[in-house]
Amino acid sequence: MVIDQIANSSVYRSLGPRIARALDFLQQTDLASLGPGRHELDGDLIYALVSEYVSKRPEEGRWEAHRRYIDLQCVASGSERIGYAPVGRLAPEPYDDVKDMMRLAGAGEFLTLGPGAFMLLWPGDAHMPGIAVDEPQPIRKVVVKIRIDEAQ
Repeated sequence: MVIDQIANSSVYRSLGPRIARALDFLQQTDLASLGPGRHELDGDLIYALVSEYVSKRPEEGRWEAHRRYIDLQCVASGSERIGYAPVGRLAPEPYDDVKDMMRLAGAGEFLTLGPGAFMLLWPGDAHMPGIAVDEPQPIRKVVVKIRIDEAQ
């Protein structure tokens, strides 16, 4: 797991060409004007999901992890807390291969992300996004999905 500001993204370009391309997209795109939904950068290898929602109370959150994609989560507006825990510390539910999603149960640490902050999450990183900092508030977020199971 990596957490930082998009302004510092050049530090992480050496993590691989797909990660570099995803970070460049976030740095060079006006995230406020990007429409909700899916935006392809390289087909199913790299794509962005733009969503707008109201953050939720911690008891409403759910842990998740993925096997085929790295999540590059970037808050465009608002502030939210994102839970983090190594997958091995949580109790897994069955993996959904179609959605590349595994739900988990347990406890972890929470970090706050505001506008311009990003979090890189690998398949071993369980996360619980969208948690309210104090009270629920509107959030605009871009999640870039970066495929890892093909040549990078």
